[in-house]
Amino acid sequence: MTTLGQRLALPLVALTLAAAAPLAATAQSAADDAGYPNKPVRLIIPWPPGGSNDVLGRLLAQRLSETQGQPVVVENRASAGGILGQELGAKAPPGGYTLTLATSGTMSITPFVYDQLGYDPLTSYELVTLYAVVPYMMVVTPSVQARDVAEFIALAKSNPGGMNLASTGTGSINHLAGELFNLMAGTRMLHVPYKGGGPASTDLMAGRVHVYFASVASMISHVKSGKLRALGIGSLKRASQLPDVPTLDEQGLKGYDVVSWVGIVAPAGTSSTVVNRLHGEIAKIMATADMRQRLASIGAEPAAMGPPEFRAFLEADLKRWGPVIKQLDIKPES
Repeated sequence: MTTLGQRLALPLVALTLAAAAPLAATAQSAADDAGYPNKPVRLIIPWPPGGSNDVLGRLLAQRLSETQGQPVVVENRASAGGILGQELGAKAPPGGYTLTLATSGTMSITPFVYDQLGYDPLTSYELVTLYAVVPYMMVVTPSVQARDVAEFIALAKSNPGGMNLASTGTGSINHLAGELFNLMAGTRMLHVPYKGGGPASTDLMAGRVHVYFASVASMISHVKSGKLRALGIGSLKRASQLPDVPTLDEQGLKGYDVVSWVGIVAPAGTSSTVVNRLHGEIAKIMATADMRQRLASIGAEPAAMGPPEFRAFLEADLKRWGPVIKQLDIKPES
C-alpha cells in the first residue's frame, strides 16, 4: 500500500520525466549534428546522368565521400525539367542526410514558369552553398557585321526583327539571356527555339540564325576556330578561357550578368551546425587545385558562397528573371 506522500510524489516524477524528455531529445539531436555525418548521405540530382549538372554533382559527391568518411550516394531523379527531384529534396526529412543539387533553372527560372510547384526556392530549403558557375557568352555567325556589342546593337536597331536569336527552347536560360539583352539594349530579335544546343549551334555556324547565348565551354572551340565570333562574356567578370573577350557589362550593358550555377541545398529545418559544416567542407574542396582543374575542363568556375551569400545571390537572380519571364508570358511547353 502506498502512502499519501508516495501518491503525491508519483505525478511529480511523471512531470519531471516529461520535462526531461524534450531536453534529452534536444541533447541527442545536438550530439547527432556534432557527429555529422555518421551514416551515408543521399544527393538527389534532378537531371539525367551524363549532362553537365550531373557531372558537377558527381564530382562533388565523390570528393565529399573521400573527405567525410561516409559515402555520398547520387540518385538521379530526372523528370519535368528537374521539378521532380527538386520537390523530393524539399520533402525529405531535415538533418543533412538528403541533399539536393540546386540549379539556376530549377531555383531561379522554373518558379516563374509554373503556377504551382511542390517547393519554394527561398523557404523549402536551407541554402548550403553555391559552389560552381558556368559563364555564358554572346556569339554570332561570322556573316554578322559586328565586332563588338555596340556595333551589334546598332545593327539590330537598324533592322528590328531582322536578327534571329537561337535558343535550346522557350524559357531556357539562353533564351532568357537573349531576351534580357533585348530589354537592356532596346533591341528586338526574333526568337528561334531549337530542341537542344547541337541543332542551335549547327544552324548558327551555317548562318541560318545570327546570335546565340551559350556557355563558354560549349562554344570556345568554335570561337577559336573562327567558325563563330564572340562579342562578349555574359558574366560580370571575364572568362578565364577567353581573357581577351570583354564582358557585356564592360561594353555598356551595366549589370548584365548571366551565368548558369549549381549549389547544394538541404531540407528546411536542417540545423545550422550541419549546414555550416557542409559549406565549410565544400569550400575546402573547391579550393583544391585538382577540383579547379576538373571544373575548368568542363567550362565551370569554382565558387564558395556560404548560406547568407547564397540567399542574397538567389534573391537577386529571382528579381532578374521574374520580370523577364512575366513580360514574355512564358508558359510550360506542352
